[in-house]
Amino acid sequence: AKDYELRQYETAKWVSIVIRGETQKEAMHQGFWKLFRYNQGKNEKEMKIDMTVPVTCLVKSGVTDFKISFFVPFKDQDCPPQPTDSDVFIEERKAAALFVRSFGGFASPEKYAEEADTLARTLRNRGQPFHEDFFYTAGYDSPFKLFNRHNKVWYFKK
Repeated sequence: AKDYELRQYETAKWVSIVIRGETQKEAMHQGFWKLFRYNQGKNEKEMKIDMTVPVTCLVKSGVTDFKISFFVPFKDQDCPPQPTDSDVFIEERKAAALFVRSFGGFASPEKYAEEADTLARTLRNRGQPFHEDFFYTAGYDSPFKLFNRHNKVWYFKK
């Protein structure tokens, strides 16, 4: 469809952290820096890991816990170093079909929520079954990139 895509994502490992009891903006800030330190060598191998995209945030309806994640680079997928920060963990996300809506500009939590609402409404109108109780935000750009920014919201297909 012109306003969303259905994509198949393969099983992959992500390095993640759950930030509890903060606003989404604050959770993204705290989570990003803890994960960034993991990439800079705060892991069992003291190994620098390439920064990848997207940076995702799991948003659940009515919950103030946010899971922030970095994609583990392809070359490290088989055996990513274990985090030394007890709050950071490696997770394997199973292959899944996702409904994806892309948009530009600087994405605030409010903008992500608005885009997720638009996608959810479109999917309901088209009779597409999806998990409505959560969505992921996905950011692809450095905060220093000013133009042609790329963001997405994801809903999992049922």
